[in-house]
Amino acid sequence: MPSFRPTHLAVAACLSLSATAQAQSLIELYDAARATDATYQSAKAQFDANLAKSDQAKAAILPSANLAVGVDRNLFDNSNPNYQRAYTSQSATISASQPLYRPGNWASYEQGLRLVDLSQAQLQAAEQDLVIRVSQAYFDVLGASDSLTFVRAQKSAVAEQLASAKRNFEVGTSTITDSREAQARYDLVIAQEIAADNDLRVKRLALDQIVSRVNAQPNPVIVPIALPNLQPQDINGWVTLAETSHPSVLQAQNALDVARLETTKAKASGKPTVDLTAGYNVSRNPNGTSTSALHSRNNTTSVGMQLNLPLFAGFSIQNRIRETLSLEDKAAADLEAARRGVSQATRTAFYGVLSGLGQIKALEAAEASSQSALEANQLGYRVGVRINIDVLNAQSQLYQTKRDLAKARYDVLVGSLRLRQANGTLKPEDLQAVNALLAP
Repeated sequence: MPSFRPTHLAVAACLSLSATAQAQSLIELYDAARATDATYQSAKAQFDANLAKSDQAKAAILPSANLAVGVDRNLFDNSNPNYQRAYTSQSATISASQPLYRPGNWASYEQGLRLVDLSQAQLQAAEQDLVIRVSQAYFDVLGASDSLTFVRAQKSAVAEQLASAKRNFEVGTSTITDSREAQARYDLVIAQEIAADNDLRVKRLALDQIVSRVNAQPNPVIVPIALPNLQPQDINGWVTLAETSHPSVLQAQNALDVARLETTKAKASGKPTVDLTAGYNVSRNPNGTSTSALHSRNNTTSVGMQLNLPLFAGFSIQNRIRETLSLEDKAAADLEAARRGVSQATRTAFYGVLSGLGQIKALEAAEASSQSALEANQLGYRVGVRINIDVLNAQSQLYQTKRDLAKARYDVLVGSLRLRQANGTLKPEDLQAVNALLAP
């Protein structure tokens, strides 16, 4: 009986050549997604808007100036003695003020600075999410492509086994049962091939949508692939970093700072304010006034200080302070929840990668064992000590192991990125290490 291995290698080689004909690297597709992905572009636009919003708070501590110009037409009518006169009044006023003591305004300005930090954390989270979405879609396509490759190779091997069973039945060395078992397994593999082909088509569409390209083709991984170990290997190092640098923790910390400043603003509502004011006024009557026909012009310059002291506001200030203190407690609880959440997520991601690396070693051993078992069953079938179903089961086990091994490798690659996302250190530059494991 001919071995399945040459057919499998030929199918894999053909698919590999067709896959790399117009393939793109992970970095290339990430750059394409960064420029066009709607979710990321929305986050980037929100970041720009928040930057502009934070600058608005600075206006409360800077000087302000106004220009007012007016022209009036007046009619003066006196009944005793009977006297009427129409005249025009023109005026122009420039006024300016500079806050000297307004603690509420300074609190608003500091809130604007915290808003910048919060916006940066939000954009960082969006960028990390884009890295994960592109990587996941990239390796989903590779995994679906591998699955289709293995199913087609299995179909070829089962077809050979079916042909062998039919020949043996024709010469009387096997029963019809062998042929029917092989036919049933062949029909099952055909169904699996249809499902795998559809899954690959769906995965390609998902990748195309993220990167805004048509028929994007990822580079396959280098075979054999050398997966890097976890660095650092101590989980506490990952968790400690997550609790201080994760975007969600930074957002919660900035939200707490904003809440505290809101309490400062509420307390400042009951404090006095002091402003420096200055003004210059020009009033002109080109054809006189109500009592004189002579042209007149008056120039007035004023400089002063203005003090405002709130006395009673119906207890609104006290109630506002109570509200902001409660919101401050809420922000502190949210910060603690964020820290606990990222700690749990980091531990889960860490053990996921660690487990994945262990599974890869076990599946590599299982692949070698399954290969040996298949060859032993094929030899036993040829000499009559094994039946057809034994060979078919061994083939199915081998290809299932190959699919599981390929998926485990992709899961570890994406899992290593998810681990960095979980502890908040993921950057686009981290794709370089993963991209180096792909065929050029």
